Amino acid sequence: MTLETISTAKAHGGVQGVYRHASTATGTPMEFSVFVPDHAPGQTLPVVWYLSGLTCTQANVTEKGEFRAACAEHGLIFVAPDTSPRGADVPDDPEGAYDFGLGAGFYLDATEPPFDRHYRMRGYLEDELPGVLAAHFPADLTRQSIMGHSMGGHGALTLSLRNPGRYSATSAFAPIVAPSSVPWGEKALAGYLGPDRAKWRDHDACAVIEAGARVPELLVDQGTADGFLEGQLRPHLLERACDGTGINLTLRMQEGYDHSYFFISTFMPDHIAWHADRLRA
Repeated sequence: MTLETISTAKAHGGVQGVYRHASTATGTPMEFSVFVPDHAPGQTLPVVWYLSGLTCTQANVTEKGEFRAACAEHGLIFVAPDTSPRGADVPDDPEGAYDFGLGAGFYLDATEPPFDRHYRMRGYLEDELPGVLAAHFPADLTRQSIMGHSMGGHGALTLSLRNPGRYSATSAFAPIVAPSSVPWGEKALAGYLGPDRAKWRDHDACAVIEAGARVPELLVDQGTADGFLEGQLRPHLLERACDGTGINLTLRMQEGYDHSYFFISTFMPDHIAWHADRLRA
C-alpha cells in the first residue's frame, strides 16, 4: 500500500501532512490531510475524522479550521479526507453546478451511472481509508470519533448512525440533517441513487434515526446568521427526530454566526475537547 507524501510541516510540536494514494474504492487518486501531535515512540493515538462540506477539499479545514492547538493539547490525530473523487475521467455536474459532482460526493456510494464507477465515498471512508491510516500512522482505531461541516455534517451523522459503536463521539457544524427534504440533498440523492426515495433513507440522518439507529449523544453547533439555515440545514428536524429516542442531542444555536470557517474555527476547540473527553472514557 503506497502512500505519497505531498507536504509536511511542523505545527504545535506535531506534524501536519498532506498525502495521496491510489484508491480502490473510487478508482482514482485520493488526497487527505493528517495532523499527528507529538507523542512517545510506539505510542498510538485516538483519531478524529473531519468531513468537509460542498466545494471543499481537505485543504479548507487544514488551512482554516484551527484544530491543531487543541489536538496537540489532547493528543488526537486529526484526519480530513477529500469530499469526492477527482480526475479527468470523473464525471461532474453537466451544468457545472457546485452542489453535485466534483466536491459534492455526499459521502455515499452512487448506484446511478455514470457516477457509480467513481463516487464511492461511503466505502472509501468506512473501509478503505481507515486501513490506510492504520498502516501508515500511529492511529488507534479502537478510539475514533467523527465530525463534519454542512454536507460533511450530514456524512458524520450518517456514518456514525450506520456504524453503532465505531465512533466514541459524533458532532457537526451546521449539518444537512434531512437531505431527503431539502434542495441540496434532493438533487444529490436523486443523481447518485436514482428517483426511488426509499433508497435515499439510508443517507438521511433523520430517516435513519426514525428507522431505529441510535448513538448515545450528538453535539451540533449552528449559526443563527447562516444563509442556508432554513432552506437547506433545518436543524429542528434533527431535534424532532431525536426527541424521545434516548439520543442526547445538544443543539447550540450560535447567535450571529454564519456558515463559514470563521464560525467553524470559533467552536472547533470546544468540539475537540468534547471528543477528547469521550475518547478517553
